[in-house]
Amino acid sequence: MDQDDQALIRRCQAGDVSAFEPLVEKYRQRVWRLAYQIVRDREEAWDVVQEAFIRAYQSLPSFRGQSAFYTWLFRIVVNLATDRVRQRAARGRAFGTEPVPENEWAAALPDDAAGPEEEAVRREQRRRITRLLDVLPPNFRAIIMLSDVEGLSYREIAEVLNIPLGTVMSRLHNARKRLRELLKPFLLLLVALLLLAVGARPAHAQQAVRFGARILLATETLVAGQAPDVEDEHLSRILARLRELFRYKEYTTLERYRAEVPIGTLQRWAVPGDRQLEVMPEGVVSNNAVRMRLRLARGNLVELNANIQCQPGHPALIGGPRYNDGVLIIVIWADPNPK
Repeated sequence: MDQDDQALIRRCQAGDVSAFEPLVEKYRQRVWRLAYQIVRDREEAWDVVQEAFIRAYQSLPSFRGQSAFYTWLFRIVVNLATDRVRQRAARGRAFGTEPVPENEWAAALPDDAAGPEEEAVRREQRRRITRLLDVLPPNFRAIIMLSDVEGLSYREIAEVLNIPLGTVMSRLHNARKRLRELLKPFLLLLVALLLLAVGARPAHAQQAVRFGARILLATETLVAGQAPDVEDEHLSRILARLRELFRYKEYTTLERYRAEVPIGTLQRWAVPGDRQLEVMPEGVVSNNAVRMRLRLARGNLVELNANIQCQPGHPALIGGPRYNDGVLIIVIWADPNPK
């Protein structure tokens, strides 16, 4: 369990009411997004959030930390939201169909650095996909949200939904399959909208981006048998910044990777510690910056899930999990105009 969460929970269990507030602030938006995907109503989702945090606080004395706090909290949210949907269905059967208002998902998940034309296309995509999600059963919506938005592992999803691991895998497969079937009729329309927004320049979709990753091991002392690489010019340029951000003295290069692929292509690399790094360039934004999605996983456990931007000469520095006597640092660089 997260050490900060654990300390706050212990304070709450000892009677410190104020220690619960940081937990609410940390997880409020994530809890709301999950509740919204089940109940599909903005105000009702906030009601679920409020009730979930009240129940969580009241139940903290019995929380033993056998799972992460957020999976325990998400399970409360799923149960409450699912009860709301059942109650709504019962009211609908008794008094006729009850309309569910369409809400703006964009208000909760803004797209940073998107231009007006690109944002208009994405609004149209979200509007249509949101309507399609309404067609999915609540259990399918919830499992897609937990996996593809919150980045939970299969085991964590099993804890949240209180179902076997095999059921998680089969349900997620069926949910994604059903969503793909619903999306098929809209694919041509979405492509046409995208081409219109970029001035009918189909070559943009094929733009290639050169990017790479360097995996560093940050430690207090040099790794045994490793001499400092004083001739590594690229590492020397960012060494001061690394020490300022991560507070370790020594940084040893473990792996280097490079790729040049079209935008939207996922690249996978093996990382020390039986991990896998996934990096995908999603688009070029202002000032030659490349918007990229990054995911680091160890088996089914997602250790890092982030959206970043890189500019030529300004790599992104991301702190990762512990490894041996230090921690892994991921350096991501990108060039949107490879020669």
